[in-house]
Amino acid sequence: MIKNFLVLFVAIIFVSACSEINVIPADSDYLTSHNADKIIKEYRVGIDDVLDINVWRNPELSISVPVRPDGKISMPLIGDVTAAGLTPQEVSISITKRLKSFIRDPNVTVIIKELRSHEYLTLVRVTGAVNTPLSLNYRQGITVLDAVLAAGGLNDFAAANKTKLYRVINGQTHIIYIHLNDILNSGQLKTNIELRPRDIIAVPERIF
Repeated sequence: MIKNFLVLFVAIIFVSACSEINVIPADSDYLTSHNADKIIKEYRVGIDDVLDINVWRNPELSISVPVRPDGKISMPLIGDVTAAGLTPQEVSISITKRLKSFIRDPNVTVIIKELRSHEYLTLVRVTGAVNTPLSLNYRQGITVLDAVLAAGGLNDFAAANKTKLYRVINGQTHIIYIHLNDILNSGQLKTNIELRPRDIIAVPERIF
């Protein structure tokens, strides 16, 4: 009875795990059909971001300012303005409305000068049997090979063709098997796919 219960318990855990992590091939149409995941969607200002605010023909009002921990910025004439959680365009509209009480037809542009708040959302991570495990900033067009080379390449214990890439799509984790040995030594680039923000490349070690 206890044995049967344990078997059932293990089976439930296995099924649960499978429901959370799916395995998909590197050349699957499923990847190319979820291009919305490859770039972070419409950027919203966060705490510690630095904004360049330009008020046309009013240089005394044009400033470069960081977003405070309370999510606000300070502007001449109008004081505190909420910025965190808004798009740059929404911040611009908010400032424009407030400035209308002081100047005629204000023309305001808001540009994000430094992206600080979303740093960890754009990282790509390389772990396991590489010479220098690291996190690196996502760049458009970066591939598995680019990331592995940035990590100093494989160490002597790597089981390169058993590399896994973990990717979250629509809130669900997927595993993509990467044949690193084929990429590096045979020029077979089928699994040298473009990376996405928050991808994790895990290179296992050989079992001796």
